[in-house]
Parts: sequence; C-alpha cells; structure tokens
Amino acid sequence: MMQTEPKVKKTLLYKIGMSLIISSIIFWVIPFGIPFLPLSSKMKVISITSSLVLAEVVFWVGAIMVGKEVAGKIRKYFNPKNWRKKHKEEA
Repeated sequence: MMQTEPKVKKTLLYKIGMSLIISSIIFWVIPFGIPFLPLSSKMKVISITSSLVLAEVVFWVGAIMVGKEVAGKIRKYFNPKNWRKKHKEEA
C-alpha cells in the first residue's frame, strides 16, 4: 500500500491571495482592448494607465497574502523570457 501525504488545508488568506493574483491577469489584458473603444484619446490613456497600475497593485497585494516563494514562482512562470527555457523539474 502506498502512503500518501496528508493534504495541507489552505487558509482563507491564501485562497484570497491566489484569486487576487489570478484576477490581476484580467487587468493586464484589458489595455489591449481599450484602443478599440469609442473613447477620447485622453480617456484611453487614463484607462490603460489605471488598468496597469491596478494590475500591479492587485498582484502584489495577493503576493503578500500567499507569500514570497509562491509569488516569485508565479511571476517567473509568466515572464516571457522563461517561456522557451526547459524546466529542470521535467528532466
């Protein structure tokens, strides 16, 4: 019989932090659609800037909640420089 490790129950703070980090992706994607909206140029600039600032704030609030290690792994995963590298864990 194989022994399994007991599941570690994630705290509510951890779950909220992860949902904030995941939802920050939405705020990063929004600026790509704003130029196609019927808004004035000034409103487009304000909207894009606000969305990017909000994305960073939401990510870092979530990162504080989940911890430095988890946030670092997520940040590294979404960095385009690391997409072509082979992962050492897969070898």
